[in-house]
Amino acid sequence: MYPFIAWVIFAPNQTNLNYMKFFIDTANLDQIREANALGVLDGVTTNPSLMAKEGITGKDNVMKHYKAICDIVVEGDVSAEVIATDYEGMVSEGLELAELHPNIVVKIPMIVDGIKALKYFSDKGIRTNCTLVFSAGQALLAAKAGASYVSPFIGRLDDVSTDGLDLIEQIRVIYDNYGFDTEILAASVRHPMHIIKCAEIGADVMTGPLSAMLALAKHPLTDIGLAQFLADHKKASANG
Repeated sequence: MYPFIAWVIFAPNQTNLNYMKFFIDTANLDQIREANALGVLDGVTTNPSLMAKEGITGKDNVMKHYKAICDIVVEGDVSAEVIATDYEGMVSEGLELAELHPNIVVKIPMIVDGIKALKYFSDKGIRTNCTLVFSAGQALLAAKAGASYVSPFIGRLDDVSTDGLDLIEQIRVIYDNYGFDTEILAASVRHPMHIIKCAEIGADVMTGPLSAMLALAKHPLTDIGLAQFLADHKKASANG
């Protein structure tokens, strides 16, 4: 008999067809414009603290500011956070925020009433971002409730001597095990190595300051090489 030969055809890794989204974590319009001008910005995350930092107070002013952000990042998701901590309040505020602009993603805190609100919005087809996530269990609950994004705060975990990147890795394994559609949004990113490590682990999104994005473009050897090229060009032009 002829030996049986099994041919195994491996499909390409589907994750290679995706890319990490870059969100900027600020309410500063100038920084959002600068990040958008880079051509790599995919969205914006904000919170009440960031609004207050820019002197944006009062409901009407906050709503106008969200619209201004959406006008800058025309095709990007903009996370707008509810202030209420009870189910009815979160639903009421979330519905109002969602009506502002199609790109608004309602930001809901990881609390028991927040999980209920996530489910409500998911059933209504309204996208959500579950924020203040610090454990894999919380991320699992958010995904089961239908959150569009889950935001583990890696920088704040680092601040209390816990490796925030380990949490990203845990969530990635859990979500991949069960095919959850919820995207992992690495939040509280502090520096460029956070971004690189999150990309290695497979976070879907990172949100951080403009400084961390710009730092990715920096390397001393690039500066040295460019200076040398320019010096050689100047010398060659002088000799010509």
